[in-house]
Amino acid sequence: MFDTEKRRQRNALRFLELVVVDALDAPSARLRKPRRRPRAVTRQDGAVVCERCTVADSPLPRMRGLLGRRDLSSGEGLLLRPAGSIHTFFMRFPIDAVFIDREGRIVRVARSIRPWRAAAARGARSVLELRAGECDRRRLQTGDVLEIGAS
Repeated sequence: MFDTEKRRQRNALRFLELVVVDALDAPSARLRKPRRRPRAVTRQDGAVVCERCTVADSPLPRMRGLLGRRDLSSGEGLLLRPAGSIHTFFMRFPIDAVFIDREGRIVRVARSIRPWRAAAARGARSVLELRAGECDRRRLQTGDVLEIGAS
């Protein structure tokens, strides 16, 4: 039994060495993730809601969200999709959350969600996270229809 455990450890170490060597030998273009250009989010009437919105539509960017950030600037936001709920655990600043349904209609606006809180909305398929106070400044209300610009 002792020999099989030692063999497993040796094999695991070889595997790790192969992975590390492969990662170090990989061309730098393959290691870098392509950056997505921020999009603009507007209301159906043409009013700008968010000038620079990053779309997080894959698991890793959605999981990371705004963690590690110290603040959001005034025209900046993060669109999480698919998402019907959010949390602000481990965040450093409050945010506004705009819950959006499949057609782009706002189903709920949660204002100034402090760190270590959670929020959700029934029927929401995506969430737009903005700096706290932006929803009031941009006059966002339930029922408004939002359009996300092309990348």
